[in-house]
Amino acid sequence: MNPSMDTPMDKPLTDPHDAGHHAAPAGLWRWLTTTNHKDIGSLYLWFAAAMFLIGGLMAMVIRAELFQPGLQVVQPDLFNQLTTLHGLIMIFGVIMPAFTGFANWQIPLMIGAPDMAFPRMNNWSFWLLPVAATFLIGSLFLPGGAVSGGWTMYPPLYLQGGISYDLTIFAIHIMGASSIMGAINIITTILNLRAPGMRMMKMPMFVWTWLITAYLLIAVMPVLAGAVTMLLADRNFGTHFFDAAGGGDPVLFQHIFWFFGHPEVYILILPAFGIVSTVIPTFARKPLFGYRSMVYATASIAILSFIVWGHHMFTVGMPAGMQLFFMYATMLIAVPTGVKVFNWVVTLWKGSISFETAMLFALAFVFLFTIGGFSGLVLAMVPVDVQLQDTYYVVAHFHYVLVTGALFSIFAGLYYWLPKWTGHMIDERWGRWHFWLSAISVNVLFFPMHFLGLAGMPRRIPDYALQFADFNRIASLGGFVFGASQILLLVVIVKCIRGGEPAPARAWDGAEGLEWTLTSPPPYHSFAKPPEVR
Repeated sequence: MNPSMDTPMDKPLTDPHDAGHHAAPAGLWRWLTTTNHKDIGSLYLWFAAAMFLIGGLMAMVIRAELFQPGLQVVQPDLFNQLTTLHGLIMIFGVIMPAFTGFANWQIPLMIGAPDMAFPRMNNWSFWLLPVAATFLIGSLFLPGGAVSGGWTMYPPLYLQGGISYDLTIFAIHIMGASSIMGAINIITTILNLRAPGMRMMKMPMFVWTWLITAYLLIAVMPVLAGAVTMLLADRNFGTHFFDAAGGGDPVLFQHIFWFFGHPEVYILILPAFGIVSTVIPTFARKPLFGYRSMVYATASIAILSFIVWGHHMFTVGMPAGMQLFFMYATMLIAVPTGVKVFNWVVTLWKGSISFETAMLFALAFVFLFTIGGFSGLVLAMVPVDVQLQDTYYVVAHFHYVLVTGALFSIFAGLYYWLPKWTGHMIDERWGRWHFWLSAISVNVLFFPMHFLGLAGMPRRIPDYALQFADFNRIASLGGFVFGASQILLLVVIVKCIRGGEPAPARAWDGAEGLEWTLTSPPPYHSFAKPPEVR
């Protein structure tokens, strides 16, 4: 649901020659000390892009090693270090910061706020991230190399490693602190700085999804902090929380970690739902179908995410009653997710659809994320999961959720809002090349992994038996094309920043909302006077 404004959509709220548009400070000092939500949003997005490059290069090395049987490129220990860092970087360094960048840019514009509620804390929450990323990546160069115990940080491997394990735990703490500060800022901004007349049920879906995501972050990041602090104590201070030799229980760590880890999955996907719920109505030229049901479904997903963590642990020896509970709870969470997919499809039904690049990525999201959801339902069934646990089927499942889900929604959001941010329309020809290369190659990369998992290939291995060779070769070829195709995204972004066709205040015909009443690009300080929402 998009609010109607007193200001007509075809008349920008702010004159492009307003002095505020030229009030931005210049130089490096601006970016170090900025408290402007647009600057900080841009910093988050460029940081995520840099981490995407680093994590993507690690993925390319992994796929090069798995191109054929035998050891080709790296030794097993370095292979395990790369798989661990790839997971940590992509989750904490790419997806979460990118969505936070969208939140910083768009939430104040969408709700008519002058800025985020705590601008100085906003600056601080960003600048913690490069420090944490430096610790994480720098651990590669410490004696013994980086962490090679998996991104899930399971003991006993994490109890036996070198100094890089302590540094990684410290980096996770810093990233968690950044996330909590960002979440507090987002909640306070949404609840207190909305424009007059914008009731909760008038907020754009993107704002709703981020409000619920922020509450999830505040609920579960301290749980992760507790788990890694207990690991740190076991490693350095003689405690035995997870050390079986001292009477501890490694499975306890799994319970604590996945109590964080499954809500974290929805932290990584709910903002994606918000972006897609913004893009599809715009290019279908219809209001979002079932706005209230979408809000309730989002809240239901968040609540249910706290009671399904055990489906990650079906093989640890839990009683049959617990297995049944977690199996049914996991199937139940598919219901509100299905409501969202239904609402997107009905929004498209009989719409006046056009296929700009942003819309192509949003449609690919709906189709491919649904595939990831279905494979998740397969893994929810206990007897099936026992067979497929820690195989490439699981790798295929969560990459369909996080790459064709979260990452594709980020691409859709970039193509959708870049004209508003830069003042220039995107180059649709380059954008479509990026879409088609990405959409085809990502399926060539990840779909064969379902068959590898069904055939029994375990994850996190640098070498494998000959019967897995053909599908691995296909997956690696798809991975190389997918990685190379992201260069086109960089080309589109740079071309859009440097020039191109000027973007009007409302860059897309069907776009509605307060952000489209501002000039493109918006003034450095927007909404000095709150707009009235009828």
